[in-house]
Amino acid sequence: MKVLTVLKLAVAALAVGLAGAFVVTSPKVIASSALPARTADLTNGETLFNVGGCASCHAADPKTAPLSLGGGYELKTGFGTFVVPNISTSAKAGIGGWSEAEFVTAMVKGVGRGGEHLYPAFPYTSYQRMRIEDVRDLFAFMKTLPAVETATKPHAIGFPFNIRRTLGFWKLLFLDGKTFEPDPTRSALLNRGAYLVEGPGHCAECHSRRNILGGITSDGRMAGGPNPEGKGFIPNISQHPADGLADWTVPDLEYLLAKGGTKSGAFVADEMEDVVGNTAKLSAGDRRAMAEYLKTLPPRAGRRAGPAS
Repeated sequence: MKVLTVLKLAVAALAVGLAGAFVVTSPKVIASSALPARTADLTNGETLFNVGGCASCHAADPKTAPLSLGGGYELKTGFGTFVVPNISTSAKAGIGGWSEAEFVTAMVKGVGRGGEHLYPAFPYTSYQRMRIEDVRDLFAFMKTLPAVETATKPHAIGFPFNIRRTLGFWKLLFLDGKTFEPDPTRSALLNRGAYLVEGPGHCAECHSRRNILGGITSDGRMAGGPNPEGKGFIPNISQHPADGLADWTVPDLEYLLAKGGTKSGAFVADEMEDVVGNTAKLSAGDRRAMAEYLKTLPPRAGRRAGPAS
């Protein structure tokens, strides 16, 4: 009798645990009713498109056709191969059939149209900082872009990472759901820079060290780290004096963001070249704001990537 009672209690505890896990890992969505009617600002949407680097990942050729968002690029990582999706206005191959609420949900909650958790190779951990009205402007701008009718392949992710529900636990650790809040002790320029760098610009997503679960470590944020694709090392952009950007001036950083030139006289290459292709399209004021904010990043030890960094 005692054994039977213990078994019943164990089964009940398991059931409660599974039910709790189901609840806490459930994808969170934003309802259409939460988005009141408004007139979109397409100019702002274009700015966010550029600072967000949408073309860098989603355009088949960011240099010659940056507004053709057919996707297809394969990001090979230790978790598997992620295929960048088509986010053009195609209703069949892209997101042309998505509602505004579905797009906002994907950007700030990391949840797809079908209610599935999205992999954080899509940097929603940074995009969650964006103001909802900015996300809506971005969507409105993207709706003006051409459709690409080529469907992309599915991700090639092995067990257990192919179980999307487990991403609900990952989000409990690394997705706090907080929108950017301006610091009242800082100038409007610094707050603008912080917003662009930490939110749509998602600089930390590449320029940080990560733990075994793929989350950014607090002591490695902006301190650089191994390229997730296995090709080289992403540089430290904190203000560390030995291997960061402590000796860079604001004009140095502005020149980098505008022209791709570095303090050493070299020019950036590979992924950063595409980033500069985007930041070069920003206003001089926004580049100045980003540069000013980068100079406030706390120094964290990392590793200098080389003379072109």
